[in-house]
Order: sequence, then structure tokens, then C-alpha cells
Amino acid sequence: MAERQQRALPKIRILQIEDSQLDAELVLSELDADAIEYDVHLVDEERAYVDALDTFRPHIVLSDLSMPGFSGERALDLLRERDQDLPFIFVSATLGEEAAIEALRNGATDYILKQNPARLASAVRRALREAEAQRARRRAETELIRAQRFESLAMLAGGLSHDLRNLLQPLLLAGDSLQDYQNDPRLARLGRLVRDCGKRGLDMVQSMLSFARGARRAEQVRVGALLDALNLLLQGSVPRGVTLGLAADDPELTFDGNHTELQQCLLNLSLNAIQAMPSGGRLEIRTSVTTLPTSFFKPEEEPREGNYLCLTVADTGTGMDDEAMQHMFEPFYTTKESGTGLGLISCRRIITAHGGVMRVESKPGQGTRFHLYIPLVEMLQEAEVEEEADLQGEAERVLVVVEEAGQLSLLVDTLDSWGYQAHASQSGTAALQWIEAQGVPDLVVMDADMNLFTGVRTLAALFEHGYRRAVILLARPDAPPDMDELPVMEHLFQVDKPISTLKLLRTVREALDASASAPEGPAAL
Repeated sequence: MAERQQRALPKIRILQIEDSQLDAELVLSELDADAIEYDVHLVDEERAYVDALDTFRPHIVLSDLSMPGFSGERALDLLRERDQDLPFIFVSATLGEEAAIEALRNGATDYILKQNPARLASAVRRALREAEAQRARRRAETELIRAQRFESLAMLAGGLSHDLRNLLQPLLLAGDSLQDYQNDPRLARLGRLVRDCGKRGLDMVQSMLSFARGARRAEQVRVGALLDALNLLLQGSVPRGVTLGLAADDPELTFDGNHTELQQCLLNLSLNAIQAMPSGGRLEIRTSVTTLPTSFFKPEEEPREGNYLCLTVADTGTGMDDEAMQHMFEPFYTTKESGTGLGLISCRRIITAHGGVMRVESKPGQGTRFHLYIPLVEMLQEAEVEEEADLQGEAERVLVVVEEAGQLSLLVDTLDSWGYQAHASQSGTAALQWIEAQGVPDLVVMDADMNLFTGVRTLAALFEHGYRRAVILLARPDAPPDMDELPVMEHLFQVDKPISTLKLLRTVREALDASASAPEGPAAL
């Protein structure tokens, strides 16, 4: 085995700083004896050393301590100004214990005494391995920081786009209304300008939304590689009092996902766990495969039974009380002095984007366990693919009437992305005005819990004005709207809150199919 390990080390480039040819050969003979293949470049003064760093590009530097006009300390300082990871080993006959300790503090990788060079070959091998691991860690950290920055931009773009959409929507209505005044060319031109600006603004908003949603890069993620990358990132972050354990039931298990995002999620949870153990404890990250029944899922989650990968991050720290558990996924809620509270929101977004769900167990003084469940499905079943195709819209016009701006934007965005022409209105009065200006839509989706002009009153007004097409009412199952005073509406559908995307899309398709032959109502609309 030792022979195979020696052959596994590729040929290396050694920059040697030595003013004695005999000593240089004695040092290299130790590497020859250990079957290390190398190219060597010998220098003994500063200018040649600096030039060699640029032209020879060594994998490791072996340096004597002192030479006429040059020193190993100076060589080390010059190297660390350029490269923090390149191994630098002192090989000297005069290096005392205090000087050796000082050299290590200043960035030297190791030191070898010329009188006892037997350890040189193993020191070179170890230094090269550690340098490669350090470079890999820096690459992983850089990739993680880049992903976090993009996620922050995506969150910002998503928030801005929803607000801008609500602001721009009236411009389209106003522009169309102004164009009706064809007898006044100035008003007609102003209407076209307002409408065109509004449309351009909405196009920009749609681009922002596309960026915010992102196209999740599909790749094969291997469980073992995911834990190895996490272990690498946690090096240097785990204090001495905390014991780290990583275990995978099947390290070779692969699944569709995004390696970088999942790595970021696990790192966020791990760092939170470490901070929750100021007096020390144990941090465990483990993976397993489990089968989830439909009863496992919460009402607001889409129940999909089947096999799931469970990623668990568990600590023995301070734990969370009931209040912290209730608010932990709220923006800017945090129990840390300098925290932002966005870490857990980011984790939930990542797991949701993978089609998964999160569960948390925690008690004060007993630690916390986060369980991340990711579905192990290679592709949608044929029936599901056909169903998704059936749910696609064909540019039908859908008027969405919701008072709360955030929910209104989400519903409009969802319907837009599935091929419908969705239009937004924040009140029943505005909805009636929109219909008078734009004509009868194919479908109205309405919130039953509006305050100023309730969903029931809006329904009554729509019916009074002759609207006979389909209506979908979004209502709370624990507080259903009072429909007794309403006339009988043939195409009235109800969707319980909280609303799932598939449930909404299925009901939209059902409502449109049911009312396809319904009349538009009086021309006054």
C-alpha cells in the first residue's frame, strides 16, 4: 500500500533556497529515497527567488534559514504576500526551538533539521495534501459566498417586483381609459404613452421575477460528496469543545438537486448549531432514506407520499422555546445580537425549491434537530406529466381580486407562469371598473376575506351587473363566507386557504371548462 501511495503523488515542482550545492543534494536524496518524483529549481538570492515564483510556479518551497545577502524569513514573507496556501518548509542546521515556533507563527508549514532529515519526505507529502485541502476549502467558500450573494439579490428582486407590479397595474388601466378619448388627440397620445410605459415596466418586472425564481440547476448530487464538502467548509469553524459527527447510510446515493444550495443550507444550520453550544457539545449531520405517508404533510404542503432523503442536523445546545419555534421562519426574527434571521428562511426556500419539506424539534436545554426531507424521484410519472400539461392555460383572461398586495402578486405571477392572462385588482370596486373598461374576463378569482368591499358583496355586484361566467372564491375553511343572500350562481367554486398551486390550477381548469359556454352578460359590462 505504501508503494501505491508513493506512486499516486504526481510529479511536483520544488523551489529550493540553498547556497550549498552539497546540502541541496543531501536534502533531495531524502525525496529520492521515498520515490517522490520532482523537478527542482535552485536559487540563493532574492531576485532569482522572486522570478522563480512567477516563472517556475513551484508546488512547494524548501528553504535554508540563512544565506549571504538573503534569509529564509525574508523568503517566507515574500511568499505569503503572494500566496497563503503554498507550502514552505524550513530545512536548516541552525533552527532552534524558539526560532522554529516563530517561523510556524509567521506562516511556515514545517521545519526539518539537516542533522535529522528522515522526516522530510513525509513532511512534504503532508504539506502538499494540506495545501490542496486548503485550496479546495477556499474554492468552496468562494462558491458559497457567490451563491449567497445571488440569493440575496433574488430575494430583493422578488420583493421589489411584487411591489412594482401593483404600482404599474393602474398605469395600464389608465392608459387604456385615456385612449378612449379619440376626439382629443393629446389625451389619446398620453394614453398610448402611459400604456406603453406601463407595459415596459411590467416586462422589466417579469424579468426580475424570472431572476428571483431562478432556474434551479439540475444535477446529480451524491450524498457522500455533499457531506465531504460540508466537512471541508466546517474545518476551522468547529471549536474544540464541540464534537462533529458526519454519517451517511448510503454515501453513494445520488439524487436530482443543486449541490451548492444544499451545501449552503447545511452550513447555515451547522453554524447556527455551533453558536447554540457556547459551552461545547455535539453536532451531528447524518443522512438516511425514509418513506413518508400523505398524513405526514401539513395542510399548506402538497402531500406526496414516497421515498425521501432525510438530512438531519442535530445539536445538544440551548434549544428553542415555543415562541422562538413559532417565529423562526419570519424575516429578521433572530435570537442573536447581530443576526438577520434570513438564514432559516433561505434554508426553507432551498428545500422547498427541491420539492421537499422541513421539520424542527427543539426544547430548551435539550438541543435542536432540523430534518430536511428531499423527494427521491428521478422524474414525474407519466400520469403526472399529462396532468401538468392539462393544467396549462391557453391565454384565458383571469381577473384576480385580492386586497392583500403580496398574495395578489403571487396569484397573478402563478397564473401568468402557467399560461393565463392574469390581471390584478385590489378591491371589488376596482374589479367592476376593470370589467367595464376591459370587457368580461373568462374567470374571476376572488378573496372572500376582503375588508372594504367583501367577496360576497363583490359577487353580488358582479351578478347584478350580469356576470355569469365562473368565479373561484378563496375562503378559510374555519370561517366560510355567508352565501345565503346571494343568488344561485351556476359556476361558483371554492378553494380553501391556504392555497396550494396545484389545487388552484386544477380548480381554474375545472371552472373554465364548466363555464366555457356561459354567456358574457349584458353589454353594459
